Amino acid sequence: MDQNFPYSDIINLPHHVSPTRKHMPLLDRAAQFSPFAALTGYDEDVKEAGRLTDEKLEIDFDDNKKDTMDSILRYLEENPTDNRMIAVTYFVPDAKKGGGKYLTVEGLYKRIDITDMSLCLKDGTKIKLNDIYDLKFSDR
Repeated sequence: MDQNFPYSDIINLPHHVSPTRKHMPLLDRAAQFSPFAALTGYDEDVKEAGRLTDEKLEIDFDDNKKDTMDSILRYLEENPTDNRMIAVTYFVPDAKKGGGKYLTVEGLYKRIDITDMSLCLKDGTKIKLNDIYDLKFSDR
């Protein structure tokens, strides 16, 4: 036995083959050595922290925007058969963090639901009145 060469006593022995277990495919063997993710979910958390949200804007009572929106809603309530398209910009709170985003939808006015204080469109969309930032008649 050569002391300078490690494993010299086993180097020429035949490769062991188990009689009870199947040989593992090379792809599965390689997967054993893939990088270990010690911080599971870390990448997702970093992306979530970097995702920007908007703060909810309050309508200034001195601004004529509120009066304009009130007059449009009053007109729609008094003329339910008019079938005018409206464009509503409203705030949607984010489910995971503070803030949210603003969406604008267009649709036909259906009614105002007093029970949950929301504006209902004919396509089934319901928008909380407190979340509406802008309301106008659509050009379409």
